Amino acid sequence: MKKSKTVFLTGASRGIGKAIFKKLNKQGYKIITPSRKELDLSDPTSIKRLTEVNKKLKVDILINNAGINLPQWIDELEDKNLEETLRINLISPISLIRAFVPYMKQQKWGRIVNISSMFGVVARGKQTPYVASKHGLNGVTKTLALELGPYNILVNSVCPGFVKTDLVLRNPPEKLAALAKDVPLGRLAEPEEIAELVSYLISDKNSYITGTNILIDGGYTCR
Repeated sequence: MKKSKTVFLTGASRGIGKAIFKKLNKQGYKIITPSRKELDLSDPTSIKRLTEVNKKLKVDILINNAGINLPQWIDELEDKNLEETLRINLISPISLIRAFVPYMKQQKWGRIVNISSMFGVVARGKQTPYVASKHGLNGVTKTLALELGPYNILVNSVCPGFVKTDLVLRNPPEKLAALAKDVPLGRLAEPEEIAELVSYLISDKNSYITGTNILIDGGYTCR
């Protein structure tokens, strides 16, 4: 890198976000990772407050990683779970992009990576809000690739499959074995494997990949 670029990364405290932070930190990026106290993605006033305070913040790269999944069957779906999932997984990424993209346009260089899910490409029962939010996020990626391409701002979605995060590893061994069996490679992904892909997408090495929803699922969605 010619200069140390500034990355704004949400959800860096654990799982995929933590792996991304470690990877980019080793590569010399300046990384801003707001805590939940500093930025509550379920609260639009919190997002507005942070972006207003940081109006002059020069963010070169935005990685929307934070997300939630609150599974419920459709006839049991609670409004608060529906609204919170859509706000954190879909609306907050759009709000952050809106806040930080003016500087990227000004300098005619930027990278935006939305951490989506393979369930933003296919679907799964009992997860209507989550699947809807991730399909929506992938649509945002494609729309903004068209809109921001003339400014040399590349926008991509990374769509992981089953990854060895704390939330997944809470499942009993038999459940984890069943998940791995459904993956052609026969195992769950390591968070570091997702971080490696993100690292490439935001680098100067990537000069032509934009508007893509990149599956990194061990072949799960090929079935």
